[in-house]
Amino acid sequence: MTAEEKDRLYIASTYSRFPLRLVRGEGRTVYDAEGKCYLDLASGIGVNIFGYGDKEWTAAVTGQLGALQHASNLYYTDPCIALAEALVLRTGMKKVFFCNSGAEANECAIKAARKWGEEHKGEGYYNIVTLKGGFHGRTLAALAATGQEEYHKDFLPLTPGFITADPEDADGLENALAENKCAAVMLETVQGEGGVIPLSEGYLRAAADIARRHDVLLIVDEVQTGMGRTGAFYSYMRFGLQPDIVTSAKGLGGGLPIGAVLFGGRTADVLTPGTHGSTFGGNPVVTAGALNIVSRLTPEFLAEVSRKGEKLASALTGAKGVKAVTGRGLMLGILAEKPAGEVISALREEGVLVIKAKDKVRLLPPLNITDDEIDFAVRAIKKVCAQ
Repeated sequence: MTAEEKDRLYIASTYSRFPLRLVRGEGRTVYDAEGKCYLDLASGIGVNIFGYGDKEWTAAVTGQLGALQHASNLYYTDPCIALAEALVLRTGMKKVFFCNSGAEANECAIKAARKWGEEHKGEGYYNIVTLKGGFHGRTLAALAATGQEEYHKDFLPLTPGFITADPEDADGLENALAENKCAAVMLETVQGEGGVIPLSEGYLRAAADIARRHDVLLIVDEVQTGMGRTGAFYSYMRFGLQPDIVTSAKGLGGGLPIGAVLFGGRTADVLTPGTHGSTFGGNPVVTAGALNIVSRLTPEFLAEVSRKGEKLASALTGAKGVKAVTGRGLMLGILAEKPAGEVISALREEGVLVIKAKDKVRLLPPLNITDDEIDFAVRAIKKVCAQ
């Protein structure tokens, strides 16, 4: 049997895989089982932000792997504490909870918001307002928070307690908070799975102001936008926002599974012993790797991410066959004249890997992609879109 046949036989049928079996990677390049190389502009859906085989990250991970691979949260471990300290110092938030994925981080944020609402506003103040087009994960509560009906239809009834408002509609958000007993507003600054749709600075500032006036928490989902993806350490920092809870994952681990929930001053002590937990959360090996990632996201590096993102977007905007380019930093969506699936397949033949977001081709390249690699990618995308 081929690997593909074994996959279909033994692995749950939850993915429509590309016809490609990857075996190794180096830098921003991956290789398939036949030895063909591809420039990876997806980076494991925004995870491998320093590409493949990164020596610094690998040394941090393997060094810790040989010392202490797991301990559980019944004990103190140095990498866990060091990573939490680094995140707090970089953000001005107060405390961190570690888990294993973005969906888990959002589940924790939802639990914390409900507990905060009960304690600070009273019985029944558990509702969370989210936005249409948002995506917060595939676990049941995170799915209910996701403002996209196509993800809901097979899993009804949804977890109650979520009210959906239209993005860019400040009045609608205000009305939702005024008419319901709410604990929080939860949003992404760029709706990645919703089509790489950036929310405007004006709306984001208005949403934060509305949340403050209604005395509810502001939760910013930075699972895909965080760790330098938009050119800021976390994307909310571009707009001077002060969230009460921030969720993080994907690029934080650099290739290993991790989630993190950052709590601000109003929420720092909402979770107490026994109210939440994770067996693998804060794993020493994973946090050692994440600490290396965080330490390298310097202001100079982030400025380069912004420059590269602007270069990539500018080069594709107005190109033949390209109707629009959306996003921020190195999180971009291309609306082509031809279907996104056709573009993705054709680019694969050209040696470039990209993924989809709604009707757009989504670009999430490693943040250390070079200018020469950007030029190669632009030539391939322009060629495919123009055909």
